[in-house]
This record gives sequence, C-alpha cells and structure tokens, in this order.
Amino acid sequence: MKHWIEAARVRTLPLSVSGIILGCFYAMSQAKPNWKIFTFAITTTLLLQILSNFANDYGDGVKGTDNDDRVGPKRAIQSGVISAEAMKRAMIFTSILTMISAIALIYFAFKDTNLVFSLFFLTLGAIAVASAIRYTVGNTAYGYRGYGDVFVFVFFGLVSTLGVSFMYLKEIDPLLILPAAAIGLLSVGVLNLNNMRDEASDKKVNKNTIVVKIGGAKAKIYHYFLVVTAMVLMLVFAFLFDWYNDSDPAHINFDMYFFVIAYVPLVKHLRVVYNNKEPQLLDPELKKLAMSTFLISILMSLSLIYFFSDIVVQVVNATINHFN
Repeated sequence: MKHWIEAARVRTLPLSVSGIILGCFYAMSQAKPNWKIFTFAITTTLLLQILSNFANDYGDGVKGTDNDDRVGPKRAIQSGVISAEAMKRAMIFTSILTMISAIALIYFAFKDTNLVFSLFFLTLGAIAVASAIRYTVGNTAYGYRGYGDVFVFVFFGLVSTLGVSFMYLKEIDPLLILPAAAIGLLSVGVLNLNNMRDEASDKKVNKNTIVVKIGGAKAKIYHYFLVVTAMVLMLVFAFLFDWYNDSDPAHINFDMYFFVIAYVPLVKHLRVVYNNKEPQLLDPELKKLAMSTFLISILMSLSLIYFFSDIVVQVVNATINHFN
C-alpha cells in the first residue's frame, strides 16, 4: 500500500483540484449548492490525476526514461517496487473508476433532461482519460513531443474550472475564463519546473519537452510568463467581479482580494527560479508552486462565499437537509 500511495504522487493532488474548487464555488455563489456535483467532480479529478501519475510511471519506466540520470524522486517501476504489469493493471482499474465517477457526475448534473450535454461531457471524460494515459505511454506519446503543456492548461485549467461551473449554471460565464486560465497557467508552471529539473536526462532519452526544445535559459523566461500572467489574470478577475456585482462601482471590496496572500510565496518562488544555477535544486519548488496555486483557489473561493453571504445560509441548510 505504501508503494502504491507513493506511485499516486499525493503531492500533485491538491493542484489537480484547484480549478474544480474554484469553479464549484463560483457557480454556487450564483446558484443553489449541489454537493453531489462537487463531490463527484473532486473524485473524478483526483482519479484522473492518479491515473496520469500511474501512466507517467509506466510510460517513462518501460521506455527507460526513468534511469539513474533522473533528478527527482525515484518512481515505482524505476525502483522495482511495482512491476510494469501491475502498474498496467492499476491503470486499467483506475480508468474504469474514473469513468464511473464521471458518469455519476454527469448524471447528477444533468439527470435525463439534457442528453446533448450529457453526451458531450461523457465524450470529454473519455478524451481526458485517454489523454492522461497517452502523455507518456505509446510510441506517439505527446509528452515526448512537447505537447504536455497544452494538455495541462486545457484540462486542469479551462475544462475543470469552466466545465464544473457549467454543470451548475448550464452556461459558461465569460468572466470565469480569467481565473480558469490562471489556474491552467500555474499548473503548466508546475510541469515546466519538472521539465526544467529533468532537462539533462530528458535530452538523453529524446523526451522533447518544451524545455528541451527551447533550452533552460528561455524556459526560465517562459516560467516567469506563466506565473506572472496568472497573477495578473486573477487580479483582473477580482476587480471585474467586484465591479460587476457591487451596487456601488466606486467601492473597492477588499474581501475579494484575500488570494493576494498567496502571492508572497509566488514572488519568493520566482526569485528562487531566477537565481537558480543547478536545475536539480528546483525539485522543492514544485510543491511550493502547486500549494500556492491550491491556496489561491481556496482563498478566492472563500472570497466568493463572503461576497455573497447568503450562500453561507444555503450551504448550511443544504448540508442539514442532506443528513436529514
């Protein structure tokens, strides 16, 4: 069990649900709470992230990418604690669980009233599962061709945040695109850090990530762009949200800016990246950036709840009714 938990890479899980949490609470600030959607959205995303981690372990393990040159923590297949066949079976099992959770999520979101929406999200779920596996598995794995950043931005930023919000509201709020893109950019930043750390070993095995393609120096500039742009997008979102929803446009609602607290570790993180000369020392920064992204999501969600204080009453009543 210990080895399977390590293979699931628990430290990556908070980052994966950041977009889901923000999308749910944004939607619940404008609609009645639905904890079944929230629960199964979280479950589906966690399973999808675990599947991705298992697939990365398997794909890089059987290709020999995970070898003695790898800088990060040893993976399960690389260290021999889990066989490739066992990991493959775990991937199949996790894929099935992910789709079951996704089907439950779709059912509670649309029931039998929106067949087109149900089919669309079911297809999207299948694509997400296939994409999680194909990142490193197979001869045409897109992670080896520099497309991993696109997958992370789309699925862990736009799809998770906008998708779960749509399940509540049955429409896409254009304003939500800003924080969705911000979460996506920060998630790509975590991947970019991972690739910066592994640049030398990835080159040897022809894993052509964006970092390998553009080089470490330009990858730093790319990293600054990802993080700083995300910070700006969150600020713009908070300003516009406050402006659109406050009866007094001239009044600044400072409660909407709780999330700026998380900018302190982000700025420190950028300084570390700027001064870094040895890529292997970037490994601790992955967790810091991931947790900072999660913190931004939580603080922004709390701000949304506080802004619409009546939702607190709705949440309490819904919770009481659920257990009754």
